[in-house]
Amino acid sequence: MFLQILRDNPLLLLFLVAAIGYPLGRLKVGGASLGVAAVLFVGLAFGALDPDLKLPEVVYNLGLVLFVYTIGLSSGSIFFGSLRRQGMKTNLLVAGMLALAGGLVAAAKVIFQIKTPLAAGMFAGSLTNTPALAGVLEHVRATAPAALVDQMTAEPVIAYSLTYPMGVLGMILVIYLLQRLWRIDYHAEMERAHEFGVDLEPLDSCTVRVQADQQASIAELVSGNDWDVIFGRLKHAGQVHLVNGQDHLAVGDLISMVGRRDELERVAAVLGQPAAERLEFDMRVFDRRRVFVSDPEVAGRKLRDLHLGERFGAIVSRVRHGDLEILPHGDTLLALGDQVRILAPHNQLTPVANFFGDSYRAVSEIDVLAFGLGVALGLLVGMIPIPLPGGVTLRLGLAGGTLVVGLALGALGRTGPIMWEIPYSANLTLRQVGLVLFLAGVGTRAGYAFFSTLRQGDGWLVLGAGAAITCITGLATLWMGHKVLRIPMSLMVGVLAGLQTQPAVLGFGLEQSGNELPNIGYATVYPVAMIVKILLAQVLLILFL
Repeated sequence: MFLQILRDNPLLLLFLVAAIGYPLGRLKVGGASLGVAAVLFVGLAFGALDPDLKLPEVVYNLGLVLFVYTIGLSSGSIFFGSLRRQGMKTNLLVAGMLALAGGLVAAAKVIFQIKTPLAAGMFAGSLTNTPALAGVLEHVRATAPAALVDQMTAEPVIAYSLTYPMGVLGMILVIYLLQRLWRIDYHAEMERAHEFGVDLEPLDSCTVRVQADQQASIAELVSGNDWDVIFGRLKHAGQVHLVNGQDHLAVGDLISMVGRRDELERVAAVLGQPAAERLEFDMRVFDRRRVFVSDPEVAGRKLRDLHLGERFGAIVSRVRHGDLEILPHGDTLLALGDQVRILAPHNQLTPVANFFGDSYRAVSEIDVLAFGLGVALGLLVGMIPIPLPGGVTLRLGLAGGTLVVGLALGALGRTGPIMWEIPYSANLTLRQVGLVLFLAGVGTRAGYAFFSTLRQGDGWLVLGAGAAITCITGLATLWMGHKVLRIPMSLMVGVLAGLQTQPAVLGFGLEQSGNELPNIGYATVYPVAMIVKILLAQVLLILFL
C-alpha cells in the first residue's frame, strides 16, 4: 500500500528521500559524515524496493543544471584566473589520471573477458559521468548491427548503474582515509589560498607611526613597493582625515591600514613602527558603515569605475563576500549581496548607501530573465554536435553546456544592462536544492538495477572492477597532486570531485575542508574532465568493437 502511494506520488517520494537523507548525512562516524551525499544512498534504498519506484528523469536533470550552472557563475572569474597560475598543472594532472583510468578499464576488459559495451559503461559509471554514457549509447546505436542494438545499448546502462554508486562512495572513502592517514590540517592550508586565486586569511588592521619624511606620495609608494593594503585614516598636524592618494607622509604622522597580517608587517617595516593609538574620526565630520550591494547598476563593475572619491569623498576599506572578507582594489568587481565597509564624510553616508542600494530584500532575489537566458544558452550549447575524426560526434550535454556557459558568464559579470551573476545567498540556495534533486533522482532511478544486477553472472565482477578503478584513480590523483605536486589537500579534494564530475564528492569535500578551495579545484578541472571522459569512453568502444 505504502509503495503504491509512493509510485503514484513522485513529489512525495522526492521529499521523503530528501528529508531522510539530509539528516543522515549530518551524522558523524569517526569524525566524518557523508553530508548531502547521503541523499543518494537513501534514494538507492528506496529505488531497490520496486522497479517503478523512481523519480522522473526531469527531476535529476533539473537538479544537475541548477547545481552546475550556479557553480559556474560563482567560479567563472576564479577558473579563468587559475589557468594563468596553477590551473594548467592541475588540468594536465586530471587528464593524465583519466588516461590511467581508461588504461585500467582496458586491462580489466582483457583480463576478465568483459564485454566491450559493459567495459565502456563501467568506465562511465566508475567515473560517474552521464554524458560519457550518453556518448557510448549514441556510438553503439550508430555502429552496432540492427539485431543487436537493444542488447548492446542495455549493457552499458547495466554496468553504469552497478558502478555509479561505488564511483561516488569510493571517492568519498579515499578522501576520508587519506586525510586521516596524512593528518591534514585544513585550517593551516587556508594560509596558501592566495596562490590559487582566493584570500581566505582574515583581514587585520593596524596603525603605523611614520619615522621618516616620504618624498613620494602614498599612491606612488603603493605602486612602487607593490603593497597590498588599503590606507584608511591619516593623522597629520593633529587632524584626522581620510587618506588621499596624493598625500605625503611626514615624521610623526599616524596612518591606519587594512590588509593581511604579513603584508601589514611588511609595510610597517618600511614606514616606521606599529603604534598602539587608534585613529578615531570626529563623528560629526566622518563616519563608517557597512552597506549591501543590491543595485544591479553597481554590481559587476570595477570599484575604480564607481568614482566614490570624486562623488562622495568616500573610500571602501573592506568587501565581505559571503563569509570571506576581501581586500578591495581598483579592479575589484562587486557582486550582488556583497557587503562593503564605507568610510565617508558624515553627511555623505546616506547618499553613498543609497548609491549601493543597501537592500537586504533585493539581494535575496534573482533576475529571472538573466538566469533563464543563461541556463537556456547553456542547454543549447550542450546540444551542439562537435564532429571528431573517426566519425565520432561529441556533445557536451546538459552538465557540460551549462557549466561552460556559467563559467563564461560568471567571468563576464554583466553584458550591458544584464547582470549575469546572482546574489551569493540565492546562489547557495539554488545550488543546494539542485544537488538534492540530482542525488535523489539518480539514486531512485539506479537503485533497482543496482541490486538486481548483482544477482546476474557478471554483476559482481563488473562492480568489483569498477570499484577498483575508482579507488585506484582517486588514490593516484590525491597522492600525485598533494604529495608530489604539493597542492593543498583542500584544493585537491575539489580537483578529485572535478575529475569525477561528481557534485556529491564536492559536497563531501566542502564539509570536510570547511573552506571554499574545493569549489575552485572543482571549477578549474571540471570542463576538461568532462570532455576527456566523453572522448575516452568512445575511444574504448572504437578500440575493442
